[in-house]
Amino acid sequence: MYSKEESLKIKKEFWVEFATVYPRKWLLYDTKIKDVTFKFYVDNKKAQVLLDIEPKEEEKRKIYFEKIESLKTILVNEYLPEAILERNHYLESGKVISRIWVEKLNVSLNNRNSWNEIFNFFNESMSQFEVFFYEYEDYIKDLEINL
Repeated sequence: MYSKEESLKIKKEFWVEFATVYPRKWLLYDTKIKDVTFKFYVDNKKAQVLLDIEPKEEEKRKIYFEKIESLKTILVNEYLPEAILERNHYLESGKVISRIWVEKLNVSLNNRNSWNEIFNFFNESMSQFEVFFYEYEDYIKDLEINL
């Protein structure tokens, strides 16, 4: 078990090394859609690449999720075969968001031997997610268009 300071140090070293291994600007919060963001997540059991849809207006959240859900076959067949789509995902705070994600199990932030595996997973998954997003960005953004 690590102290809070040790955990913070390991986390910082992890992200610095990831940025060194893959020195590029990721899309993340720059989707140009308010409250629709890509995220990296890692803990001591798993690593995830997430697309969180969390507008304050429930109707917008529903529309954005349904647009991506309408593209699910393309997302899964051409980009991320392991993608999970969850219309109502409950955060620890109790807030409900929509989430699309992929994950790699049995890796750990605290195990430096799994860092390269996590880095590769992050790079491959986020790259695929970004290509998908850029390809369908106009459709996803436009609240007036439905397929």
